[in-house]
Amino acid sequence: MNIEDKIKNVIRDVPNFPKEGIIFKDITPIMMDAQLSNEILDHLVELYKNESIDVIAGIESRGFLFGYPLAMRLGIPFILIRKKGKLPYEKISHSYDLEYGSATIEMHTDAIQAGQRVLIHDDLLATGGSAEAAAILVEKTGGKVASFNFLVSLDFLNGEEKLNRFSDKITNLVRY
Repeated sequence: MNIEDKIKNVIRDVPNFPKEGIIFKDITPIMMDAQLSNEILDHLVELYKNESIDVIAGIESRGFLFGYPLAMRLGIPFILIRKKGKLPYEKISHSYDLEYGSATIEMHTDAIQAGQRVLIHDDLLATGGSAEAAAILVEKTGGKVASFNFLVSLDFLNGEEKLNRFSDKITNLVRY
């Protein structure tokens, strides 16, 4: 069984969350399966070990789950992209629309050095709003978006369309 099938076998659908009409793809069962979690991490390491990536940026909060261990395995820094008001130091911010509302994310101003190549990681690609906002933050600090990685993509929401202007390297482990 390939990695996509293994992940699809444990993701559960939660209807009407966070609001009526949305079917939420819940990845928390992955966290309860250490073997699958390690297999996902091993797969991600294979995907990126020979890429020219200087930094991994994880989007709060589920982007931290595999983004930080991946950065440790690759021996590169991990930076936090968090919801407004959660970072203590000097920061930049960007607001964007979600499929079910709006949000603002922030990043420390010293998190990325000019010219660094950044992999942006999150658990889910839906409309692409949060990943696009993260890419804008990366560019504001002088970084270059090398690629995007998501565990799950909801292809029917066309999120990749917002991201192609930053990088054509968009990897999704599972597609719906």
